[in-house]
Amino acid sequence: MKKTILIVMLGLSITASAQNPIIQTHYTADPAPMVKGDTLFVYADVDEPKADFFWMYQWRVYSTIDMVNWTDHGELLGLNSFSWADDRAWATQCCERDGKYYWYICAHSKLSGGMAIGVAVSDSPTGPFKDAIGHPLYDDGKWDNIDPTVLMDGKNAYLVWGNPEIHQAKLADNMTSFDGEVSIIRQDEKSFGAPSPAFRKRGMKYKDIYVEGPWLAKRNKNYYLLYSAGGVPEHIAYSMSRKPQGPWIYKGIVMPQENETNSFTNHCGIIDFKGHSYFFYHTGNLPGGGGFDRSIAVEEFKYNKDGTIPAILPTREGVKPTGTLNPFQKTEASTIAWEKGLTTEQSLRTGVYVTDIQNGDWMKVREVNFSSQPQKISISAASASQGGTIELHADSINGKMIATINIPSTGGWENFCNFSANTLIPVTGVHDLFFVFHGQKGRKLMNFSWWEMEKQERDDEEK
Repeated sequence: MKKTILIVMLGLSITASAQNPIIQTHYTADPAPMVKGDTLFVYADVDEPKADFFWMYQWRVYSTIDMVNWTDHGELLGLNSFSWADDRAWATQCCERDGKYYWYICAHSKLSGGMAIGVAVSDSPTGPFKDAIGHPLYDDGKWDNIDPTVLMDGKNAYLVWGNPEIHQAKLADNMTSFDGEVSIIRQDEKSFGAPSPAFRKRGMKYKDIYVEGPWLAKRNKNYYLLYSAGGVPEHIAYSMSRKPQGPWIYKGIVMPQENETNSFTNHCGIIDFKGHSYFFYHTGNLPGGGGFDRSIAVEEFKYNKDGTIPAILPTREGVKPTGTLNPFQKTEASTIAWEKGLTTEQSLRTGVYVTDIQNGDWMKVREVNFSSQPQKISISAASASQGGTIELHADSINGKMIATINIPSTGGWENFCNFSANTLIPVTGVHDLFFVFHGQKGRKLMNFSWWEMEKQERDDEEK
């Protein structure tokens, strides 16, 4: 992503409380959250800058343990991961079964000329993933086969997808084939607000219309099917059932089409994490953003007493933190709450790192818990130019300076070296930490891989 996309925060609040969009280093869309232990992962597709259609080629994964700092794990799947795919890496979802992770994707099939459903597998939520079967899981040559959503329900797994029809199937135990036939869910006014496309009457105003982007979920004894609805522009609506494959009852609009989203599409995912319920969606609210350059956001909500979902409106503030970050363990530089001017790249040697760093750029890490006084900070950086400096500030880009680290040329953009500096002032408690970059104006300064602090040593008397 070019610097011109993100260097100016047009229309965005950059106060300490701003959190949406949660990812600013890439345009991301169609969020699919998944929880494993104390970590929430979001699987996303990626919009190419300045696109005039949904020309998309990769899928990325992000994770958080506190809901405000997000770690970029990089491009873990791309169109080249599937020999049968040649275009349109659209919405996906990943789930776990018996220690393996199954990532259901959709892409344009060069075998049939339509959209198709595929599946990749890994032993880890962050890969490496590979095509599980070497061919599409479902490919009938039609354009309906987009936006797969998967639900693990005890020992059973279900897959739902489609635009404008809703397809459903039970997955076999191997998760890479179907247990039975693929069927099409019959839509009517009671279940989705309108009949199936073939039975809709021209000029008739229906309560609602299913479009695409289904999200299948379960909470307590209720099953939920959320989806993009209403046509263009889209809002998010939902239906409920007592069974994973229906019958469904239409319940209403969750997120109305709002000017604040700046996107004519929307796509959601809901999940519970650390005692909170979260609604993920996308907007067009990054600089240069819009309907083809989208950005993931998240809101917290509470279910109504009867299990229904309340109306949820988009905000710039986002959600509150659920934990703190430990500065005394190695932290990937791609773990970011907010930033200006940066993007990320990856390599086999280094993994994911922050790049495109120029004079005046900065990044923020939230809720850093200085449980002890830091004595030193170490970082890994690389530069093929004359380098620059990294200043660490507490609570704002102009806050008290904790440390400053000089980064010289390391002889190459991939030649990462370790640098360290002692802290300048005492700091304890929980603070936001700002990394502010300085150097020659108008040129790339460095790449940034990771950072870690060391606690201040105490002599025996102080102990």
